[in-house]
Amino acid sequence: MIRQFGRFASFALLLVLSSPLYKAAAQQQVPPAPAQEPSAPTPAGAPVFPKPDPKNFNADSPTKETVNAFLQASWGYDEERIWQVQAILKTSVVGVSKVGVLIGDKSGKQKPSGFMFFVLPDGKHIIAGDDVYPFSEHPYAGYRALLQQNATGPYRGSASKDLELVEFADFQCPHCKAAQANMEKLATDFPKARVVFQNYPLEGLHPESKRAAEYGVCVAKQGGSSAFFLFADAVFEGQDGLSTPDGATLTLNSAVTKAGQDPAKVAACAATPAVSQEVEASAKLAQDLNINSTPMLMVNGRQVPISNMPYETIKKVIEYQQKMDGITQ
Repeated sequence: MIRQFGRFASFALLLVLSSPLYKAAAQQQVPPAPAQEPSAPTPAGAPVFPKPDPKNFNADSPTKETVNAFLQASWGYDEERIWQVQAILKTSVVGVSKVGVLIGDKSGKQKPSGFMFFVLPDGKHIIAGDDVYPFSEHPYAGYRALLQQNATGPYRGSASKDLELVEFADFQCPHCKAAQANMEKLATDFPKARVVFQNYPLEGLHPESKRAAEYGVCVAKQGGSSAFFLFADAVFEGQDGLSTPDGATLTLNSAVTKAGQDPAKVAACAATPAVSQEVEASAKLAQDLNINSTPMLMVNGRQVPISNMPYETIKKVIEYQQKMDGITQ
């Protein structure tokens, strides 16, 4: 996977919060906390977690109910996962609490593991690993609103933003090319979703990625979303041609032609400051969403790293998110 600024540790944490137990689990919007501890009663074969010590719950916030609601939203799509909140402790920093959780699976096949994070004084963010992430009973509500307002890239599917699947991608990123097969499947399997493409060129790694993004913006302006997706398919197909400036020019002009647009007009449009600023605004949106790698899919504000997650798991996460958000498909 392509990583920006070498933030391997941050991305490793994202995986801990984004996939099934054998790969980890993801943060997402959350419903009210379940009526009982998710880890009890444990079925036969499941690990028996040690009884929490009341002395380890001395912080004023968050409550165990809030933590459980957060984890239910994060991991609830995996019906095999069980957990137990083991501690919510004060720290030496006023307002910062340390939360410890034990994680297992119902079959008992996976060795139980621990997960620890710090809740910041605002009660809306956590520090886990070396990065900051949203926290609360509805951790991604803010991200969802931000995307609904600012994810203005080309889209296919529904005009409604009830279920919004926003892909952040770099045209020169090999993993983004590979992820397009999954994006095609998602567009078919979720016909009522709004599937949006947002540019996130990582110029430090891919020198021609921003120019490709600028061409894409102009194709969309001149030919609409349908032309853009034809252009995008052609660019990803000819991605090797982006390795040199001259090759990029040939590849992009060919893709523009395949999208039914005029290469000269698109090139002139792409050279304007306004288009450059539009691409930079899309990259800024990705950064505001704490996206550190491409490709990344945002499902109603929740990050799903689509380059290394099996398609059936991606689909399961989306279906769970729909349920959490009260969306019927």
